[in-house]
Amino acid sequence: MRYPQGGGLTAERRAFRERIRMEAAGMFAAGQVNTVMAKQLRVSLRSVQRWRADWQDGGRQALQSKGSAARPKLSEALFTVLEQELARGPVAHGWPDQTWTLARIKTLIGRRFHKTLTLSAIAQMLHRHGFSHQVPARRALERNDDAVTGWVKDTWPPGGSAAAALDGWIVFEDEAGFSMTPPTSRTWSRRGHTPVIRVRGRSRGRVSVAALCCYRPGERSRLIYRYILHDPHGGHTKAGRRSFSWTDYRDLLSAAHQQLGAPLVLVWDNLNTHRAVSLRNWVAEHDGVTVVQLPV
Repeated sequence: MRYPQGGGLTAERRAFRERIRMEAAGMFAAGQVNTVMAKQLRVSLRSVQRWRADWQDGGRQALQSKGSAARPKLSEALFTVLEQELARGPVAHGWPDQTWTLARIKTLIGRRFHKTLTLSAIAQMLHRHGFSHQVPARRALERNDDAVTGWVKDTWPPGGSAAAALDGWIVFEDEAGFSMTPPTSRTWSRRGHTPVIRVRGRSRGRVSVAALCCYRPGERSRLIYRYILHDPHGGHTKAGRRSFSWTDYRDLLSAAHQQLGAPLVLVWDNLNTHRAVSLRNWVAEHDGVTVVQLPV
């Protein structure tokens, strides 16, 4: 591979090639012919011819590695600064969305370091430093990480104890909407670290799915779900909704309770429908369902 990661030879690869050339120098001194050398060294005949011309002009020293072909325009120290700026996100630098493109990175380099690089040079530099072009993950703007930490510490332990006391199932519920159009935008980030962009925690998908992930010690896990298919021309369900109503959740929980045959400790978020008065009254009237609400 001549240009690993699109960014020139590594030090190890340069050293390997130099060993091949030094071996060729010994074969030149021994009087071997080019065609035999090319076969033994597993290189092209043209390479052997070029090495022989250099060897005749300057000896073994002419075949030694001269190091990297060119020094990078951004030093390691400057790239560290660039990585910090990239981590701040495009919005912090005045762009309207949260994806990095080569053109934006080029502009950022010009603003921050007063240097000009071509788009291909920027791509090679990013690849050399372990970056790749990725589809980012999505995280809701409404998420409050401090509230989540407090919930895990204070609220959830009683919920887990309730499931054990009732000999019931711990049930995690969530819903999602899906469209038939896959995401197309990508952004640059270090390989192995999927970038995350902040988006509205709502969906206008053509298919809505609500699912229960059910767990109890000594039992295999269960997945119980319901889905709604929306009109392909942008219409709604028969009830005039694009999402589940409180009666849909009621029916899903009733079916799960009947199928599992044991009390449910339900963990779900603060979706408006989850907090509907009718649904809360129904839960209060049924001893088989205990609700643990996730943090707002």
